[in-house]
Amino acid sequence: MPKKNCPESVRGDLLPNPCGEEKESEPSDDEKLGQINEAGSIITCRNDKIIHCLTIIGQVEGHYLLSNSSKTTKYEHVIPLLVSVEEDSRIDGLLVLINTVGGDVEAGLAIAEVISGMKKPTVSIVLGGGHSIGIPLAVSAKRSFIAKSASMTVHPVRTTGLTLGVPQTFEYFKRMQDRITTFVVENSSVSRERYNQLVLNTGELVMDVGTILDGERAVSEGLIDEVGTVSQAIEALYKMIEDNSEKE
Repeated sequence: MPKKNCPESVRGDLLPNPCGEEKESEPSDDEKLGQINEAGSIITCRNDKIIHCLTIIGQVEGHYLLSNSSKTTKYEHVIPLLVSVEEDSRIDGLLVLINTVGGDVEAGLAIAEVISGMKKPTVSIVLGGGHSIGIPLAVSAKRSFIAKSASMTVHPVRTTGLTLGVPQTFEYFKRMQDRITTFVVENSSVSRERYNQLVLNTGELVMDVGTILDGERAVSEGLIDEVGTVSQAIEALYKMIEDNSEKE
């Protein structure tokens, strides 16, 4: 595979020119900040290796718009962005920074499925919190990290608004929970039995059912691979990229 020339400065969406071509002009600071504000992502590089950094923050927004005062991650922005990362031969890997309270189940699972299905090296790190649907997002990468001070809340599926008190409603919730559990179990080291125990724990949260895991416990339970920092996650991603290059 031909060696790429890493630009001195690169945009946060897609590289402006094919690798090896000279750029006509450097992107301005306003252009780079604009991409961060719009999509919460940026491209960075080291030597000839280029990675795309994506942030999943606030609440994962689903089919209904949240208020302008809420920080959100919009799946209609993230999913096409992930496809472009996977298909762009100039990008070598994906780093996912997670600090989310959770959100829409189907939107979060959709993003997680795209990440888990990518062939390129992927690394995630939970910073602050990776709660609720943030757990499938964290485990979707090929290697996952969590900051020592971060936490993850494991709890059952819940809903807001009108709910019909009929058996079909509870069956629907059970199926939704099974979808999440299956994804987490298939993409981490935790067993189905243990994950269900964490989800249905009634002895930890005062007004809720579930379990709060700090960084070290998330690793000991098998949800996350390693406690680490952003720099360690980046180093792990570059190592994965190098290993892939040697295999090719």
